[in-house]
Amino acid sequence: MIMLCLYTCQSTKTMADNLYKTTWELDYITGPRIAFNGLYPDKKPQITFNKTTNHVEGNASCNGYRAEYTINDNNISFGEPGPTTMMYCGEGEQTFLSMMKKINKYSFDDEGKLVLMLDDVAMMRFKKVN
Repeated sequence: MIMLCLYTCQSTKTMADNLYKTTWELDYITGPRIAFNGLYPDKKPQITFNKTTNHVEGNASCNGYRAEYTINDNNISFGEPGPTTMMYCGEGEQTFLSMMKKINKYSFDDEGKLVLMLDDVAMMRFKKVN
């Protein structure tokens, strides 16, 4: 019983640690009727997790954003995005930001990509860019 807890606690810590010290770029989002490359023709949304401040920062494809996040095991939630620049860049940015509000879990797939989920359904997937 104790060995199981030690393994579980360690694997959860290791999983969360994989979020940090990298920038993640969106390569899949569910829901919109517009093709992925149509939503993000010029620049794909990116997200970076700051472990010290518990904020995520990035680019929603055109405008920058910043929001708080909370992690508990494989559960994750994001606060309301803070100040952003106000350039209009099509539907992709609003699709991305509204999807972030729905996310409640995360995992990593076999390729090491970050998967953000609503319950057990993959809603967004990100690849490492650095």
